[in-house]
Amino acid sequence: MDRDPFKEYLREGEPDKVSRGYAWSTAIGLQAVDGLKTSEYLIDTAIRNIEGKITLEEAKNLIENYYEEKPEDPENERMEEADKVSARIAEILSEAAFSFSPNEYISIHRRLFQGIYRHAGKIRDYNITKKEWVLDGETVLYGSASELRATLEYDFSQERDFSYKGLSMNDIIHHLAVFISRLWQIHIFEEGNTRTTAVFFIKYLKTLGFSATNDIFAENAWYFRNALVRANYTNLQKGIHETTEYLEVFLRNLLLNEKNELHNRYLHISGLWKSRKVDIGKQKVDIQSSKVDIENILSDKAADFSGKTVDHIYRMFEKFGYDVIFGRSAVVELLGLQNSSVSKLLSKLAKAEIIESVSGHGKGKYRFTRK
Repeated sequence: MDRDPFKEYLREGEPDKVSRGYAWSTAIGLQAVDGLKTSEYLIDTAIRNIEGKITLEEAKNLIENYYEEKPEDPENERMEEADKVSARIAEILSEAAFSFSPNEYISIHRRLFQGIYRHAGKIRDYNITKKEWVLDGETVLYGSASELRATLEYDFSQERDFSYKGLSMNDIIHHLAVFISRLWQIHIFEEGNTRTTAVFFIKYLKTLGFSATNDIFAENAWYFRNALVRANYTNLQKGIHETTEYLEVFLRNLLLNEKNELHNRYLHISGLWKSRKVDIGKQKVDIQSSKVDIENILSDKAADFSGKTVDHIYRMFEKFGYDVIFGRSAVVELLGLQNSSVSKLLSKLAKAEIIESVSGHGKGKYRFTRK
């Protein structure tokens, strides 16, 4: 979203409006984990529900009918997915009913993706890998297809038998981070695992007495996913160990309303950006809060890029942002590379649609793409 149309409801609204606002804000924000964006029609429909003009069921039906009547458009299939799944997440988050069980977890996937994925609510029957930019193109080792149901039931039984009595809040948060990272690592579905896991987790947290009613998921969904990735990746040759530290920081913001900085670039295994500050002249600029998050763009378009290339992208974005038009000479000066290297870099970024050509400003001018 280029704007957050729900802020006014979250800050000053009536209790029912605030509750509905959080549900919709979270639902829409979670689409970022798969690089999806919702339509303006979905936003407008959500606002009508938040203001009490239509029920949530009516809002969901409007979205379903909107796409039934709309001509099929392959280019907008993913926006249709984002809209429908957002409405379904908002509905589930607004319900009080919940059961801590593998069947509930599977049922949530079915409800979210029925009619969207042919495998909605079905356990995958083959092994998978996924290249992760935060791992420099490597993959997490996901659960083996032959053991998925057994592994799922084991994790649930372990959590069900666990006692939180007497634990400090630090220990509680660490345990929750371990539980949810293990549940996600199983990856029992072909697609939609992170959104399903997030919805299930929010519902579970409520049974433990946590409200989880803030905008942390809405604004940092991709950080949540990358934190899950880092919690499940080890490479001893490179000195990298799985860690829940990033997930715990996320949970401290979610559950304790702390204000820890959540930057995806800090999670990259290269460690190149952990000490980096974003400076444009005298003005401090937080990439994470930009109208269109550059990190979400990278998650969708730069999964195969090297850490060095991603670093170049960040440095260029920090300097130019979305509004400054730049050419090869400006990038040469910024990065200290040869002309030929910068030409190759710009060509690669243009091909990935991270930057776009701009006419009317001379030959070879670009700016970062807002999409």
